[in-house]
Amino acid sequence: MEIRISVRALVEFILRSGDIDNRKRTAPEGAMAEGGRIHRMIQRRMGAEYQAEVTLRFVYPTPSYDLVVEGRADGVIHGNSAGQETTVIDEIKGTYRDLERMKGPVPVHLAQAKCYAYMYAAKSGRERMGVRMTYCQLETEELRYFQEEYSVRELEGWFFGLLEEYRKWADFGYEWQRVRTASIKALAFPYAYREGQKELAGYVYRSIARKKKLFIEAPTGVGKTLSTLFPAVKAVGEEKAGRIFYLTAKTITRTVADNTFQLLREKGLRMKTVILTAKEKICFLEETQCDPSACPYAKGHYDRINEAMYNLLLQEDHYHRETIEAYARRYQVCPFELSLDMSLFSDGIICDYNYVFDPHVYLRRFFGDGAQGSGMGAWNTGAAGGGLPVFLIDEAHNLVERGREMYSALLVKEDFLALKRTVKEYDRKLERLLERCNAQMLSLKRECEGWRVIPVKEIDGLVNAVEKLSEAMGTWLEEHEGGPARNPAREEILEFYFVLTHFLDIYDRLDDNYVVYTELSGEEGKGDFWLKLFCVNPSVNLQECMGRAVSTILFSATLLPIQYYKGLLGGDGEDYEVYARSSFDPGRKGLFIGRDVTSRYSRRGRQEYYSIARYLHEITAQRSGNYLIFFPSHSFLQSVYEIYEECFLDESREECLIQEDRMDEEEREYFLSRFEGNRDCMLEEKICMEVEEEEERSLLGFCVMGGIFSEGIDLKKDSLIGAVIVGTGLPQVCTEREILRRYFDGMGKNGFDYAYRYPGMNKVLQAAGRVIRTAEDVGIVVLLDDRFLSPSYQGLFPREWTEYEAVTADRIAGRLERFWNEWL
Repeated sequence: MEIRISVRALVEFILRSGDIDNRKRTAPEGAMAEGGRIHRMIQRRMGAEYQAEVTLRFVYPTPSYDLVVEGRADGVIHGNSAGQETTVIDEIKGTYRDLERMKGPVPVHLAQAKCYAYMYAAKSGRERMGVRMTYCQLETEELRYFQEEYSVRELEGWFFGLLEEYRKWADFGYEWQRVRTASIKALAFPYAYREGQKELAGYVYRSIARKKKLFIEAPTGVGKTLSTLFPAVKAVGEEKAGRIFYLTAKTITRTVADNTFQLLREKGLRMKTVILTAKEKICFLEETQCDPSACPYAKGHYDRINEAMYNLLLQEDHYHRETIEAYARRYQVCPFELSLDMSLFSDGIICDYNYVFDPHVYLRRFFGDGAQGSGMGAWNTGAAGGGLPVFLIDEAHNLVERGREMYSALLVKEDFLALKRTVKEYDRKLERLLERCNAQMLSLKRECEGWRVIPVKEIDGLVNAVEKLSEAMGTWLEEHEGGPARNPAREEILEFYFVLTHFLDIYDRLDDNYVVYTELSGEEGKGDFWLKLFCVNPSVNLQECMGRAVSTILFSATLLPIQYYKGLLGGDGEDYEVYARSSFDPGRKGLFIGRDVTSRYSRRGRQEYYSIARYLHEITAQRSGNYLIFFPSHSFLQSVYEIYEECFLDESREECLIQEDRMDEEEREYFLSRFEGNRDCMLEEKICMEVEEEEERSLLGFCVMGGIFSEGIDLKKDSLIGAVIVGTGLPQVCTEREILRRYFDGMGKNGFDYAYRYPGMNKVLQAAGRVIRTAEDVGIVVLLDDRFLSPSYQGLFPREWTEYEAVTADRIAGRLERFWNEWL
């Protein structure tokens, strides 16, 4: 068996020390592309004795396994030519720092080169090796060298010392994998399979084994979390994948995944899992400051982190937020960084989409250069999956819009002017470069006169100006370290630097899947002016990221139409798709469509609002209970609610809760708690009677479709007995929706469907899915818009919606009475 680790990961892991200090950080993406160009430029300048990009491998045998160290030296300068007697390893690094101020190479850079030097000497039988650090100033292309010479004995003692320090981690990894694999092989499905569930689990396993993507439309009742996670765990045990990334868009679905892992642990599974919580949420400080002068957990973090990690590794299998926080306090380390580090030692990682897909936030320790084999996570590199992970993407319908956001970029003209005023007293060069960018934006703005929005074909002048500004900012940031007290403008410059590097990264990605446009906001064009690189089709970028996994399983209860999602989420003709069957009795859900109301703009007015309010009264009067009512917008909601309150509200039998435009976490939890009730409390008989009487009073939640209460909440049994959906959920007409419509029309698709109908129907299906969460539930879904009776919408209905009743406001009460009488 082999345990593999890259040279870079080895030295960074064992030799790290000191503080977390984001005052010193600059955006890594800003230098990566430029650094690659610099590497190639320097390598081409070298003579015939220079060999570029030399792959090296060293095997360190132990009684139980082979520890394999791998890497690629930037260059090897061979001896015995041009007066060079000793073979030299050349390690090239790009920087924005002033090279004259460097007193020596960065220790971790030198350590990396020394590893390569020993590995090359061991392979070629050299007695002495040279190590040269080549630093290139990215802005000026100036070079500075630092060179040392070592005997092989010196290098060997130092290199083997590194390996011995890493041995305890690798030894644990070897033993852990044996325990984990044995537990997986013995693991059985924890319940009796529901109808169709075993077949679905089989589809998932075969897709992983065949290294394909699988798109699953999984309605409520399938048990999609367990049906995807269990076969993925089995695939890891069979060495068809290295680890599992369970990716979600919302906190609630992360909790469900975590609970499923816990369920499997109760049945004997031994897997280490971590939940990655956003830095702002897990930080111990009121205001997140990665500054050792302000945060005691940042100061000396790297001096203590390995001890904290090793003890956590020995004592726990489940690295959830509370555990991470407890160990972070005990060892005084940053909880966010601790969770990221523990991901390397985890078999399952539960996290947001952006840790895999966002071009600036993704986990470079897994997916960046030199990441292969980093940490303990590459135990399975001899497996059929090559040690690559499997991605399980929950609520995958959300990834379309998230993908568009992550791979788009925006520059606002007024931001250049604001920063120009800030830096004026600190740096005249930055001021001049900001003015050049502003001038380029002003030129584009003049082209926009008379139009609010125009497509743009050529922005080379702006891009050149932004590149120069970004380079100058990188240099300034490296030369001006320190907190706000020393450099009041630094944080503002740093944040804008990230905006520029993101813009340049996205600019490099531009292809036919993008539309570049400018827009002048505000009435009569008196607002801000911006330029956007808009990713209308994120499929190429998402597909590239999915290439980092052996297989990707995408699933949702609302992945319809599946070809629409398959096309935008990076699927191709060779990938699989399946419509999973729900085990729930469809007759327990009453589906009704109001054929005499609509949310069309042309019909909006008091009379239509009154008709909808009357529907709500007729629906909720038939049975007391909890209802959620979803509207196209807050303004629509308010208009209907005011009429309902005026004409129908009976406070003796019902209460209304309103989803406010902005609700904090405490307000959201209170809203949901009113529906969930306090079922776990042990109440005296008298109190129970009072509660039962009070429950005859209905609770009506007025919510916005596509909002926080229309997706990801799990209200079972009597917590929710009905959902009313007002309108077809069409997004509001806006600049980007119209760009999408025209783009997909031009691609030979139905642009209206892609820009409006499909996203709208997804919101409808998500809202309707709040009802019937268990096999015992009974409830109703009422769609209030006559458009749902048209073929264009009925073609988007899930298979479970084959039976419905078209109703009017006059007749719905009788139809509902009949439905409830059948089940109660």
